Amino acid sequence: MPLMASLMQRFAVQRPFEGLTIAACLHVTAETAMMVRLLRAGGAAVSLAASNPLSTQDDIAAALAVRYGTAVFARAGVDRRGYYRHIEQALHTGPDLVIDDGGDLVNTLHTRAAALLPHVKGGCESTTTGVIRLRRMAAEGALAFPVIAAHDTVVKRLVEGTCGTGQSVIDGILRATNTLLAGKTVVVAGFGASGRGVAERARGLGAQVIVTEVDPVRALDASLRGFRVLPMSEAAPLGEVFVTATGSCDVITADHLNAMRDGAILANAGHFDVEIDVRALTNLAVAVHPDVRPHADAYDLGDGRTVLLLAEGRVVNLVAAEGHPPEVMDLAFGIEALALAWLASAVAPGHPGGPLPPGVYEVPTDIDAEAARLVLAAAGTSIDTLTAAQRAYLESWRIGS
Repeated sequence: MPLMASLMQRFAVQRPFEGLTIAACLHVTAETAMMVRLLRAGGAAVSLAASNPLSTQDDIAAALAVRYGTAVFARAGVDRRGYYRHIEQALHTGPDLVIDDGGDLVNTLHTRAAALLPHVKGGCESTTTGVIRLRRMAAEGALAFPVIAAHDTVVKRLVEGTCGTGQSVIDGILRATNTLLAGKTVVVAGFGASGRGVAERARGLGAQVIVTEVDPVRALDASLRGFRVLPMSEAAPLGEVFVTATGSCDVITADHLNAMRDGAILANAGHFDVEIDVRALTNLAVAVHPDVRPHADAYDLGDGRTVLLLAEGRVVNLVAAEGHPPEVMDLAFGIEALALAWLASAVAPGHPGGPLPPGVYEVPTDIDAEAARLVLAAAGTSIDTLTAAQRAYLESWRIGS
C-alpha cells in the first residue's frame, strides 16, 4: 500500500488530526489497519467498530488493540445486537470526526447516541449505500454535521467499484462454489460502477451476462456495452448465477425464487443483506443444509429444486473471499484520509470560510487527482503535462480553429 505509506510520512509531520478523536465503522481487515495507523500517525485517537461481523478478522482486531493502542469493538460472527452494541461503544469515546461504511454508525449516532451529536464536527462515508442514506437524512433536515461522500469520486468508482468489486465478487463466488462460469448465464442486478465490474469480469470468464436495472441511463449503458438487459422477472428463469449490486432491498423476491432453475446460485455484492429476500427463501424451503461448502447454504424448495445462497446473503466478496485487494484499498483509503484531513481543516475553529453547514459534500477534485498521481508515481508510471501554450488554448475562448 504505497499511497498509505507515503501519506503516513506526510501526516506524521503535518498532524492534521492532532487532539481529535475519530470513531470508525469499517470492515476490520489488514487494509483497514493501515488506515487506522495512518489516522493515528496524523495525531488522532481512534475507536473502531466493524461494519460487518462476518468480515471481521479477529487477529487484526487484536493487533490494533494491543500493538497500536486502538479502542477496538469488534468480533467475528457477533449477532445483530452485538453488532450495534459495538458501534455504540465506539461512539461513546466521544468522537470529533466519524468514518462510516454503510451508514450504520451515523444512523446510530443520530438515533441512539444523539447526546454526542454537538461534539461531532464532521465525517466521511465510504460506500454508495451509505451516501444514499445520508442524502435522505440531509433532504429531511436530519443530518447534524457535514459528511464527505468519499465513494463518489471518479477514481474510487473506477478502482474500487469497477475493478475492486468486480474482481473480488467473482473471487468470492468461485471460492464458495468452485463452479465454472464459462458458458453459464450470470444475472447481474444493478449496473452502477460495481455491477458493471461484476458483469464485465463474468463476461471475461466466458459467461453469458444478463443485466437488470431500474435506471434507464444505466440500462442503456449496459445495452450499448453488449449486455442483454431484462427485468428480473424475465431473467429469473434464465439465470444460473445471480449477483445483486444495487444498494436497494427486495431485488430478488419470492416470485423470482419460485421461477429459478434447479441449482441456481445467489450472491449479494451490496452492502446490506436485504437485496436477496432471505426470509422469503427460508419460508419457501422445506430443508436447509448449512455450509455444504464454506459460506454456501443449500435450500431445498420442496418441488425438487435446490438453490444455493452464498454468505447468508451478505456481501459475498468480504465473507467468502478477502474483499478488495490491497492496491484497491490503498487508493480508496488514501482518498478518504486526504478528504478527512481537508474536512478537519474546514471545520476547525477560525477557518476563513466559516463553519461548514450540515450536508453531504463531494470530495474536492484536486484530492482525487492527487491520489491518482501518487499511485501512478509509486507504480513508476509517468504521464504527460500540459505545456503553457496548451493550457492557454484550453483556458481561452478567443482561440479558434
